[in-house]
This record gives sequence, C-alpha cells and structure tokens, in this order.
Amino acid sequence: MISSRWLVWIALGLPLLGACKGGPGPHAHADRPLRVVSYNIRHGVGMDDHLDLERTARVLRELDADVVLLQEVDEICGRSGSIDQAAWLANELGMQARFAPFMAFDGGRYGLATLSRLPIENAEVFALPPGRLEPRSALVLTVEWQGRDLRVANAHLDWLADDAERWRQAQTLALRLGEATPQSPVLLGGDLNDTPESRTLTALQTNPNPSAALRRLGPNSFTFPAPTPERTIDHFLFGPLGFARVSGLRVVDETQASDHRPIVVELVLRHAK
Repeated sequence: MISSRWLVWIALGLPLLGACKGGPGPHAHADRPLRVVSYNIRHGVGMDDHLDLERTARVLRELDADVVLLQEVDEICGRSGSIDQAAWLANELGMQARFAPFMAFDGGRYGLATLSRLPIENAEVFALPPGRLEPRSALVLTVEWQGRDLRVANAHLDWLADDAERWRQAQTLALRLGEATPQSPVLLGGDLNDTPESRTLTALQTNPNPSAALRRLGPNSFTFPAPTPERTIDHFLFGPLGFARVSGLRVVDETQASDHRPIVVELVLRHAK
C-alpha cells in the first residue's frame, strides 16, 4: 500500500524528485567508498505476487546506497496503482530520480530508473536495438563523486532464450559507453539477462579502444531467481580499471521483495582532483 501522504502530493501536483527529503542526502560527500546498488524490482511485486513498493523502499533504505540502478519500473501504470514509482522511491529515500522509458504500457510507461544522492550533472537516455517483444533503452547519469565526474549506466537487456537481440544490444551499449574519456570513468550495472561466460558479457567488455574497455567486476554468486538463485544475470562492469578499486561486492540475501536479488558494489576512486 502507498501512504496517504504520497496521494496528497499527487493530488497537489507538487514536484517529487527528492523534494520532501531535500534532494541529495547526508552521505553524498561523505569520505567513504562509493556504494551502488542494482536491483530489478519487478515493479514492486514480490514473490508472494503482492504489489508492495514500501517493501521495496525498505530493502533499498537498508542498503544505504549513493546510487541505485532500478530495472522493471512503472511510471503511472494501472497495474501498479498509477504511481510514478521512481519519483515515489526517490521521495522516500531522499534521492533524485531519472527515468528512462522503454514503451507505453497500461496507461503509463514502463522502463528503468536511476536514483542518486550525488549531484547529477547530466542524464542521457539512448535507444538500444529493440528486442522482438519489447524495445530497450539505456540510462546514463553523470554524477559528481569526490571532485570527479563518473558516468553511471543502467541497462536491462532482452530476456529471450535466443540471445541475438541481447547480443546486439550489448554491442551497441559497449560502443556508446566506450566514448568516455579517461577523465570520465564508467560504471555499468543492471539486469543483463545473461551469464558471465556468455557472448553478451563478452561484447560488453569489447571495445576498439582498449583503454576505454569495460571489465566485469562481479558478482560471483547467483542472483536469479531470488528464493533459490541458480544463475548470475545481474552484473557490474567498470572501466578504465585504473580509476577504481573494489572494496566490496555482494549479492544481498533478499528472497521476497522481487524475483531478483539486489547486488551491491563499493568502489574507491583513484586520482581524485
């Protein structure tokens, strides 16, 4: 259930991207590793088949991330109560939100979203080659972390067993993200719907410019399906590797809020200004 406070804000038409909690929170400039979460939230529907976005918010609140990459997010869709889910979660967590739509769906739009406590300097949405059943987009935010620009990319690739569209999406995504300069490292996270040894993950780590290539960080544990995971299809990649070291990387033992488990990476950036 969504709180009555949220319904009042909707009725008044007031801005909701972190407005109630004042935008970027107290951790935005803290001297700690950069903590990023990637989570396919299944539009707030858990393994009990109940829509409960407040449960999703509780999971994310406990993880206390600087940036959150969300997949399967609804914006004003009837099936999820006509709520702007990214804005609602941002409001609850004291973050800013940016949404990337894939397609119109059930009176609203369906896609992915990124939440950030860090200052957002730029947000870019670009189309990926469409899947046979659904179009796809990627969302790239440029955020400021300890005086440096960091591009944080969020992707949800095609899910069909035939990997042809997924592979083409990965190739396109790698080329676009490879446009980053050495002054703008890239962290990619998301539900990539393929395993570490797949050609999808190989494509994401292939770039004509080796200095701009991404490398998979992990995780090394299964992420899907949440109750008894047997595959790793949620991933983090980073490049160039010389700009950061991994200080923590894990799959969260959360079995009920979605059909995926959240993944968390902590990075310490080098060469800060």
